[in-house]
Amino acid sequence: MGEMPVPDDALYGASTQRAVLNFPISGHTMPDAFIRGLGLVKFACAAANAELGRLSPEKSRLIQQVAQEIIAGGLQKHFPVDVFQTGSGTSTNTNINEVIANRASQLVGQPVGSKTPVHPNDDVNLGQSSNDVMPATLHVSVALALREKLCPALDHLQRELADRSRAFDAVVKVGRTHLMDATPLTLGQEFSGYAAQVAKAMERVDKAIAALHELALGGTAVGTGLNGHPEFAAKACLILSTQTGIPFVEARNHFEAQAARDDAVEVAGHLATIAVSLAKIANDIRLLGSGPRSGFAEILLPTTQPGSTIMPGKVNPVMSEMLVQVCLHVQGLAQVVVMCGRDGQLELNTTIPLIAHSLHEAIHCLANGARVFADMCVHGIEADAARCSELVQRSLMLVTALSPHLGYDQAAAVAKVAFATNRTLREVVLERKLLDAATLDRVLDPMSMTKP
Repeated sequence: MGEMPVPDDALYGASTQRAVLNFPISGHTMPDAFIRGLGLVKFACAAANAELGRLSPEKSRLIQQVAQEIIAGGLQKHFPVDVFQTGSGTSTNTNINEVIANRASQLVGQPVGSKTPVHPNDDVNLGQSSNDVMPATLHVSVALALREKLCPALDHLQRELADRSRAFDAVVKVGRTHLMDATPLTLGQEFSGYAAQVAKAMERVDKAIAALHELALGGTAVGTGLNGHPEFAAKACLILSTQTGIPFVEARNHFEAQAARDDAVEVAGHLATIAVSLAKIANDIRLLGSGPRSGFAEILLPTTQPGSTIMPGKVNPVMSEMLVQVCLHVQGLAQVVVMCGRDGQLELNTTIPLIAHSLHEAIHCLANGARVFADMCVHGIEADAARCSELVQRSLMLVTALSPHLGYDQAAAVAKVAFATNRTLREVVLERKLLDAATLDRVLDPMSMTKP
């Protein structure tokens, strides 16, 4: 295609530079975690090719050495290609092939661009195609991000919520269904539900990782394995499993593995579900802390910053609001992945860079959002036990416990009279001599209603 000037300090070559010029779109390069995952895949491929005798030990050693630099993040500035590029990710695969070959030249004292002693296509890309390498990298990098970023953050949040649940175990409060008063529960029980939601979110992370175990390596261009070795994929997957501790395996059907991105769509679904859980928790905590005098005000949220430029002393539930926005962002990214999976035609899905960007961005934001919410909000939540008790004593839904003694209709009449006259249930029942005081005290004990 003719000459192409490349920056003197670049380890990439002409093909990468063409992609830089062709795709000046977003300013977002491929995610760092994806590039590190691509380094892992190239490491495994070089090792597998050496085992099969297709690559000399010296070339394999050099490729693996540079790949390890990439895995460590040391060469990140040499990956300048925009996310919005060729849909197979060929530009990024070419990018890493050139970087590895040129860095290998540097290591042995040869000039950059000499393709000596390692050739970017013949050696670094041996037995591979962008069409199987990039889907494989998508799976490897996202699985690692889920395990190393999201799971620890969710575990941290779950522990903080469980700690608050134990601390609030003796605080009885009004339950609410339909945003209306319901029978009592403890604040600890309420928070135990939030902790259980996050525990289930962690189980969903495990399911998402399991969905990514199959790798497309070995399919080369369209799934037939042309120019590949029949044992190459299995060996590369075994090396990747050893390196990561995740049991990656060769795809059962290479045509599905390259044409469809259903596994990525499944992961997006799990991430969207996790986002729903965290948003629900954040919104509930925001409601429970509303006030301080005209809302529920059953919990006291940590003060993190002034809440208004005009209302002195106002403090807002900013951590809940942050997490809700994160979750909305993640749900949008998940929908992008769904549409990417839908719009991959014939033998290759050509939206892989956008899927990679969306999943990694979702994981990154969810993990950071969950961890900050745990540290800056949940950890410092306190119960306003007096406020909770006041609302319980005024609640008309304690009448539920009277139903077995008075019958549904008479209990409902008591509740209506109490509401209309702004009196307590106890006052109305005693006035009507429906139960004696001792029995009434026992029946209307709020704590007993939380543990029937």
